[in-house]
Amino acid sequence: MAKILLFPLRLAVGYGLSPRVLGQIAIIMLVILRITIGYHFLSEGTEKYRAGNWTATPFFANAKGPLAGEFRKMVWDHDGKFRLDEKRVKIVWATYRDRIGSHYGFDQKQKEQAQRNYADAVDQWEYIVELNANEIEEFELGLGRIDQLDHDPVRDGVSSLGGQRESVRRELSQKINPTLKQIDAIWANYETAQKSVATSEQANSQPTYDLVKPRLALMDTSVIDKLLPYFDMTIGWMLILGMFTPIAALACGGFLLSVFLSQYPPSTGPGSSNYQLIEALACFVLAATGAGRFAGIDFFLHLLVRKTHGNSASSR
Repeated sequence: MAKILLFPLRLAVGYGLSPRVLGQIAIIMLVILRITIGYHFLSEGTEKYRAGNWTATPFFANAKGPLAGEFRKMVWDHDGKFRLDEKRVKIVWATYRDRIGSHYGFDQKQKEQAQRNYADAVDQWEYIVELNANEIEEFELGLGRIDQLDHDPVRDGVSSLGGQRESVRRELSQKINPTLKQIDAIWANYETAQKSVATSEQANSQPTYDLVKPRLALMDTSVIDKLLPYFDMTIGWMLILGMFTPIAALACGGFLLSVFLSQYPPSTGPGSSNYQLIEALACFVLAATGAGRFAGIDFFLHLLVRKTHGNSASSR
């Protein structure tokens, strides 16, 4: 029974009951490799967390290769349809106006100011949309063209036409990005304006109330941006401490492999994703060798596994 219960722990610290015979230099290098990769992830996560406004949007938006379309879909409102939809934008802003008022306990005068902030933001949005009406119309027509290309089986078999789709997407992005950036600025300014309505006493008595982007997909940058710093820091500490190393190493190896695939084929130079591929393979080595059992917490956990499985084997 104990053997069955401890089976997940055996997988988490390294499946083999005894690691293969390794020389001392090999063991030392595995420990150094584990700590180095762990420190890399910890520092990356800490930097993202301290930045506060870090986002994976540029990374996903600039994806290339056969999986580029899937990665681009992970960008919040990647096609701009939500931010260009007046009805949905007004609903989000109005909801934020009401909820931030309830959160901080706005009085009547403050509620009136919050309403003016809302009206100003809507006016600014309408002005930007009207000012860029031609660009928006061309953008929406271009989205329809891309949709036709995406569903044309003939074009999927011709590489030059596949490149045509990418060219159209790039042209559309260049055309609409200035407009979307202006709209993003309105969102940010609106949030700042509503927060400034609260008095210092109200602001200090309650946690800050942010304007949260509505979820448009199960997993997009509205979620990833919040989770990834904690993911990096958690994986970093697990590798540094040698705790559940196979799980941590597989997680970071899979993550790095996804980075490589998002920029495939890799370019040359400092920005090449080959570096992520190399580090991913190193993570898989750590997972395969159960490197946390050398100078890590997994050593003590593995003793329990060996004791239980060893007793089971000797009893037979």
